Amino acid sequence: MFSFFKKKKIVAHLKLSGVIGNAGKFKQGIDFAGQEELIKKAFSLKKASCVAISINSPGGSPVQSHLIYSFIRQQAKKHKKKVIVFAEDVAASGGYLISCAGDEIYANSSSIIGSIGVIYSSFGFTELIKKIGVERRVHTAGKNKSTLDPFLEEKNEDIERLKNIQLDLHKDFIDVVEKSRGSKLNKSDVELFSGEFWSGSKAKSLGLIDGIGNAHGILKDKFGEDVIIKKFEKSKGWLSQKLSSSSNQVDQIASILDERSIWQRYGF
Repeated sequence: MFSFFKKKKIVAHLKLSGVIGNAGKFKQGIDFAGQEELIKKAFSLKKASCVAISINSPGGSPVQSHLIYSFIRQQAKKHKKKVIVFAEDVAASGGYLISCAGDEIYANSSSIIGSIGVIYSSFGFTELIKKIGVERRVHTAGKNKSTLDPFLEEKNEDIERLKNIQLDLHKDFIDVVEKSRGSKLNKSDVELFSGEFWSGSKAKSLGLIDGIGNAHGILKDKFGEDVIIKKFEKSKGWLSQKLSSSSNQVDQIASILDERSIWQRYGF
C-alpha cells in the first residue's frame, strides 16, 4: 500500500484571480505583496512535479504584473520546477503578462487572451466646471506637476509625454511575450501587439497559448489519473470580512465600479 501512494505524482496548484494592483485595504485582487508568500509555498513543495497556475484576470498595474511574472520565473529557476499556466475566463493585458511566466500555457476555447498593450483613461471636466461656476485653482512647484489634470485643458506636450511612457511600457510587455513564447508566435496572421484580444481557439493558432484544456484534465493527462493536486489559494480572513462589511459604502461602490470597468473591456 505504501509503495502505491509513493508512485502518485504531486502538483502544486496556485490560483490568481482579480484585477492586478486592485488589492488595497479590503479589495480582492492581485498584487505582489499579497501573493509573494503563497508563490514561495507553492514552489517549496519539494515533491511537486511542477507548479500549475490558474489565472483569471483582465489586467491592471503593469508594475505588479512584472513583479509577479519575474518572481514566478525566479522561483521556477531556483527550485528547478516547470510552470504550467491555465487561463480561465480572461488572461488579458497584465493577466496575459503573468501567464507568460508559464513554460506552457493552456486556456478554454472561449477564454479571452491577449490585449498586449497599454491603456490610460480619464475624463475631462473643463466645460462642466464652467457651467456650474467653479473656478479651478492649481499651484505647483514644477511646471509639469499638473499634467493631465481632468479639470484643466489638455496640453499637447502632456499627451506626447504620456505616449512616450506608454511606448516604453508597451516595449517591456512585448519583450516579455517574445522571450516567453519565442518561435511559437505566429506573427504572419495578425498584429499580435496592437492591444487586440482573441478567443482561446484563435490564441492557440497565433501561438499565444500551447493548447486548449482545463487544469483538471491537462494535469491528469500529464501526470496520471491519480495525480495529487495541492491547492494554494489566498483566502479572505474572518477579520477582513468583518471590517470590509462595515467599511465606507461609498468607497466600496467606487471600488466595485472601477473593477467592473476593467473586466467589461473583455465582455465580463
